[in-house]
Amino acid sequence: MEDSSIKIVIDSSNNPQGNGDIAKKSPPSILTRLHAGYFRITLSFGGQVLLWKTLSEHVYETQAIHVILHIHTFPSMAFLLLWWLALCILTLLSVLYILRCIFYFNLVKAEFLHHVGVNYLFTPWISWLILLQTVPFVTANAVSYHILWWVFVVPVVVLDLKIYGQWFTTEKRFLSMVANPTSQLSVIGNLVGAWTAARMGWKESAVCIFTLGLAHYLVVFITLYQRLSGANRFPAMLRPVFFLFVAAPSIGSLAWSSISGSFDMPCKMLFFLSLFLFSSLICRPRIFKKSMKRFNVAWWAYSFPLTFLALASAEYAQQVKGVVAPTLLLIISALSVLVFLVILVITVINTDKLLRESDPYLGFAGNTYKS
Repeated sequence: MEDSSIKIVIDSSNNPQGNGDIAKKSPPSILTRLHAGYFRITLSFGGQVLLWKTLSEHVYETQAIHVILHIHTFPSMAFLLLWWLALCILTLLSVLYILRCIFYFNLVKAEFLHHVGVNYLFTPWISWLILLQTVPFVTANAVSYHILWWVFVVPVVVLDLKIYGQWFTTEKRFLSMVANPTSQLSVIGNLVGAWTAARMGWKESAVCIFTLGLAHYLVVFITLYQRLSGANRFPAMLRPVFFLFVAAPSIGSLAWSSISGSFDMPCKMLFFLSLFLFSSLICRPRIFKKSMKRFNVAWWAYSFPLTFLALASAEYAQQVKGVVAPTLLLIISALSVLVFLVILVITVINTDKLLRESDPYLGFAGNTYKS
């Protein structure tokens, strides 16, 4: 009897798995709550930097902009201020996420295995590529610029190989089972990479990556339009990411414009598609009702798709003469800046709620220790 009781005590006290779980389930820190979804903030800042840079370059070329912006230096000042602010925020988030990878790799692995979380792993690299396009002190012909492009694009391609390969080779991860609006982030990563490569003059690399992005955009877009089973597992709080439907064709038009050298017919087709999708979303505000009841970092998904639509409208206004195109540019640009500022102010006011434990994005974290 004593031996059996001793064995029971030894078995319960020497359970390393149990002790590990208790250690891992200690009170959450900023590293456990900070997930890749927070890079939506830097995407929005990067988009605004691009928008203000575009306005500063074309303030006199488009007469309608010149009427509003009487002072030519205002867009330039806003661009520089936003660029340095975006750089600081992106650097801070990147350092924190690297620390998360080091100390909480199991959580990063859980993100990678989650049908929503894996798509946000593209956002840090997209943010850096966008910021690289706007760097004020390095030209696109510089060697350092080329090296940084490779540093930021290679992880995107590696993620492509993993995710796209799973869609048509893995039995448990069919696209029809895991597709959700965030799946478009993988496409956006390719399109931004192609856009940046075209600006460097690397047309062959740009066409290669653009082809990869465009092919999978068509597949993802059609799959999402069919509203298959993956949509049923998408939390209502994350519905602002429906605006990614606007971002993908907008960035596609910008990327192809850089590759072809003009905002030609394919660019206009993608731009008009993004306009239609944007109109469809704003005509149905009720679908965002639940997500707007309580502040969440997902709100930043409203900002950067609208900014890229404004950037596409700027290219369209440069190509098409008349009154309609510049007016459209002014309306969308003003709306983009307004949405960005409103969300920024709300975020500052709700800083204490920014890293909340009840984030719907973290739903996969509860399964981290079961594998």
